[in-house]
Amino acid sequence: MNPNPVPALPIPADTTDVRSGPDVHPGILPLLPLLGEWTGVGQGDYPTIEEFHYGQWIRFSHDGRPFLAYESRTWLIGLDGEIIRPAAREVGWWRSSGGDDFEALLAHPTGIVEVYVGRSMTTTSWELATDVVARTATAKEVAANKRLYGIVDGALMYAVDMAAQGQELQPHLSARLERVVPLPPL
Repeated sequence: MNPNPVPALPIPADTTDVRSGPDVHPGILPLLPLLGEWTGVGQGDYPTIEEFHYGQWIRFSHDGRPFLAYESRTWLIGLDGEIIRPAAREVGWWRSSGGDDFEALLAHPTGIVEVYVGRSMTTTSWELATDVVARTATAKEVAANKRLYGIVDGALMYAVDMAAQGQELQPHLSARLERVVPLPPL
């Protein structure tokens, strides 16, 4: 229990459900299938690290303006599914830039900030590539990232290619996440 609970904000909370909260801005209609909470597992590999498996939770929400708020948390898992420790986190916004085009701004606690340009390829697939990668003096060198997201048989699947630490752009992460169905109100 939080000993200092935060009082309710004087504005409506973001929503992951189109049936409640503010109307969806027309600018984010190409991103609308992403709206919601997703959880599942993935795997990662890269020449500079050992292969690993992870659990992940992603939340795409909106407040009626032309962007989706994005949050991702991951945790390393062992081969038998045991949780080892917290892992990567990301926060950011996926912003409409007109038609099927969008931008994504993502920040990582490791000292990296990425600006992506993206395009809705179909009604359920999106491709993004970094336009800018900025980092703090203590962050590892990351030169570029490319992401492909798609909803296949109701699951959110993605693949991430990365160029980092002197390596060329190559596969790094992939995952399959299932939509978290919210419980109906009491």
